Amino acid sequence: SRALVAQLAVGMGLFAALLPPVAVGIGQGWRLGAGLCSLTHLLWHWSLFAQGLLVGSSSCSTIWCRWDPRSRRLAVALWVWALLLAMPVALTSGTVASPKPSCLRWRVDVLSPAYLLHLALCLCLFLLLPAVLLVAAVAMPRLRAGWQPGIGASWLFFGLWVPYGVGLAVDFLLRARLLQPSCGTFEHFDFVLGLSEGLGVLHCCLGPLALMATRLGHRRVGTGGSC
Repeated sequence: SRALVAQLAVGMGLFAALLPPVAVGIGQGWRLGAGLCSLTHLLWHWSLFAQGLLVGSSSCSTIWCRWDPRSRRLAVALWVWALLLAMPVALTSGTVASPKPSCLRWRVDVLSPAYLLHLALCLCLFLLLPAVLLVAAVAMPRLRAGWQPGIGASWLFFGLWVPYGVGLAVDFLLRARLLQPSCGTFEHFDFVLGLSEGLGVLHCCLGPLALMATRLGHRRVGTGGSC
């Protein structure tokens, strides 16, 4: 569906546009203030939640086959809902002054309500949603039969972000002392968590290529009647 591809492209573009200021902030220190720090993380997660909801909706419905009033209303609802889901990160993020100004995603206690809500929403997006969709596809063959040929390209999003979801869950267990860390555990795990997040970031590079390949494949086989 062109409507779905266009919205996913917007989400990936927004995500990619935020990478340079984040990278500069990590390398040279964050100098744009606490407000822009929170806004950056809010927009970052807004794009992630929007893409996850778009992929999820395309996996259980054919509504994106047509760009009509019904699909337009759903598009508005999904983007608004994604923004609401991203709101807690604006409360958990902020700046710290030492040893150099840094923009942190989590500057609050790991057991604070804002962090727990944000963590729960991330786990629902990165782990629970793809698991539910896979179980539903196995249990209901008609749902799987309705998937369009390009659904695999959309699911690349979940495939790249699932490891980060697992990392967030383990990170919470370690910081809440529900798992007993050994010497150097936090240092090593922070590195692993960073790698898993880097894997997820690849979706803004690989996602457009996968979507373009899917569209080219549709044109070659002449699937004019499909989404």
